[in-house]
Amino acid sequence: MNKKYLLAGVFGLLLSVTACGPKAFVKGDYDDPEKQNLLNDQWSETDMQKTAEALVSSMVVHPVIKDAKKPPIVIVTQLQNKTSEHIDTQSIMDMVRVDLMKTGKVSFIDKEARQDIADEYNYQNSGMVERETQKGPGGQVGADFVVNGRLDSIVQEVGKEKTVYYKITLNLTNLKTGVISWTDQKQIRKAYKKKSIGL
Repeated sequence: MNKKYLLAGVFGLLLSVTACGPKAFVKGDYDDPEKQNLLNDQWSETDMQKTAEALVSSMVVHPVIKDAKKPPIVIVTQLQNKTSEHIDTQSIMDMVRVDLMKTGKVSFIDKEARQDIADEYNYQNSGMVERETQKGPGGQVGADFVVNGRLDSIVQEVGKEKTVYYKITLNLTNLKTGVISWTDQKQIRKAYKKKSIGL
């Protein structure tokens, strides 16, 4: 009889441990990527969307772009991550570039494609491509401006209260003069409360 109770107790303990363990997400559904995401206190796609929208809106109304006789040629470089989080800053700059391109007010040089272009030049001039359609070095257009920036954060936590503050600064620098023609920042502050966990 005691053995029965012992086995039942062990089985019950195993069930409780299993129930408290990590749960797998087995059912999913498509969600609206534009819907606000505050599931946790980390950088989210909502933060990225709000940042790109605000900074692009600010940049395109600046006279250096708004009053240009033809769309300035821009190259997007890097966003320095000065936060304690692992944040894909390339995705942020990609979104900025896409949103800027949609305005039709700037043209872009793709920094990431440079090696691919150089490889294609070599191939086209290898004798494999008919002369009339060959492309080669010397015909590319130089950029007028470079876009770069920095992402900072401050995290404060007292008791059950926590705030996360982000500041994203972008610069549009004139490549000929090295002078910053436009700069602006987007600030995001999120507040959280710790949930009490009962047994």
